[in-house]
Amino acid sequence: MTPSSTPVSAAPGRSTIAVQRAMRRPWMLLAATLMLVTGNPALAHHGWNWAVGEQSELDGSIEAISMAPPHPTLRVKAPDGLVWQVDLGNPRQTERSGFTADSAKIGDPIRILGNRSKEQGKTHMKAVRITIDGRNYDMYPERIKSD
Repeated sequence: MTPSSTPVSAAPGRSTIAVQRAMRRPWMLLAATLMLVTGNPALAHHGWNWAVGEQSELDGSIEAISMAPPHPTLRVKAPDGLVWQVDLGNPRQTERSGFTADSAKIGDPIRILGNRSKEQGKTHMKAVRITIDGRNYDMYPERIKSD
């Protein structure tokens, strides 16, 4: 091997791949820092940090059903006229609970046990259990608090 065929970026004893990996680290660190500083909304939404710890019940009628990822959702009109966004479990959890798009229809009465948004006045909650026509669909059975 002649000196001209030696990779210029590789230091003695280091492979070209090792040098390429080392050069990527600052970019990965910069990308991670930017996500933290700008606050990624998708990360903020997932989990339970956006919801209060205390569970409450909401009664109403279903206005819309969406089974689209990342979370199936319901729009529920409460007796006071407010319309709530109700996040169900992720698609797999929702399916395991037994709830499908055919489990309910627009206008059906519903009771939701869940955690409301911490944001005052925001009509948004995460369902732990929904009850339709006497049937319970437990999205997060491990979170259901017994009396």
